[in-house]
Amino acid sequence: MLRINIPAGEEQWDEVNEIFIYPKGQTLQLEHSLVSLSKWESKWCKPFLSKQEKTFEENLDYVKCMTLTQNVDPQVYNYLTSSNIDVINQYIDAPMTATTFREEKKGKSNREQVTAEIIYYWMIALNIPFECQKWHLNRLLTLIRVCDIKNSPPKKMSKREIFKRNSALNAARRKQLNTRG
Repeated sequence: MLRINIPAGEEQWDEVNEIFIYPKGQTLQLEHSLVSLSKWESKWCKPFLSKQEKTFEENLDYVKCMTLTQNVDPQVYNYLTSSNIDVINQYIDAPMTATTFREEKKGKSNREQVTAEIIYYWMIALNIPFECQKWHLNRLLTLIRVCDIKNSPPKKMSKREIFKRNSALNAARRKQLNTRG
């Protein structure tokens, strides 16, 4: 969860009511999760996790979808500073786990559009409990990837890899037994 402080805004003139407005600052609690993602996708009817650039309005609306704080004045989001936006983006991009993956070359890339429903399907298929939908999204996607890797059959070794492994084993045995082979 991320907490950000939005500073109070400057005095503004409300032309409709003909009064001065003094916006108050507020602390927001934000969570980048599958729940936030599905709220955003249900409103915009397009995948959030695409490479397509999002408009300022779409990004601002995602911050609203991430908000856990109750009864937030919608005007507060207009006072997000550039440093607030930077902190939010760093939080969204953070891995939130110590797990790393060794990248392997793949022949084909998967072009499936990842949406909230696809992630929910993966959770069901891998028996991941639904309380994980409130985890940081990157942590949940890492768990899904780990489950997929652990459930897949072991990769077959190529002949070159088998020869290399056997050569290393034979060299280790020769060294251990002080023989020449």
